[in-house]
Amino acid sequence: MIRFKTAFIDVDSTLCGIEGIDWLASQRSESFRQQVAELTERAMDGETSLESVYAKRLALVAPTRAEVAALAREYSRTVSAGALATLKKLKDAGVDVHLISGGLLPAIREMANELGFEPSQVHAVDITFTDDGAYSSFDASSPLTTQSGKRVLIDSLSFERPAVIVGDGMTDAEARPAVDAFIAYTGHIRRDAAVSRADHVVTSFAELQPYFDR
Repeated sequence: MIRFKTAFIDVDSTLCGIEGIDWLASQRSESFRQQVAELTERAMDGETSLESVYAKRLALVAPTRAEVAALAREYSRTVSAGALATLKKLKDAGVDVHLISGGLLPAIREMANELGFEPSQVHAVDITFTDDGAYSSFDASSPLTTQSGKRVLIDSLSFERPAVIVGDGMTDAEARPAVDAFIAYTGHIRRDAAVSRADHVVTSFAELQPYFDR
């Protein structure tokens, strides 16, 4: 079994038990959440590209600064069972752990800071607000707004191999050529399209540990 030295870990439905954009939509209404969640599912299942729905979802939800701050708290509240212990073991063993997500950087960064990640280890999509806290725009230049964006971003980084990406969706599977393995995480949702392309499948963070033991 390969012992990985670098790990790129997805956030939504992997490290945490929510899809951030869907949670933000749920603050409007259940029907609105369902509308946005359908777009999310189509992208995560590979039925459509992420770039075809990314701007549309954000325009529909238009999250405020206060709502994104609330999302950060929800990320922290829904960290996957066993994740904190596993992350500590990985870091103690010298594994370089990164978070990589198409989610919103202000929310993910706050949660990641609580977990002890350095800013250079957190990769997500930045957004801006107006002076009164209303949604303004997102960083459309970020590769993480596209289906193959995780691969593009990882290719731009310097890291020690062997490396692995851990996640639940097709955007994670698409990053496989940039690393040495893709581990599908099914602890929150099982996406068969992603699982079919995985080198390994785990249902919990505890099951990740053997892949990093020295």
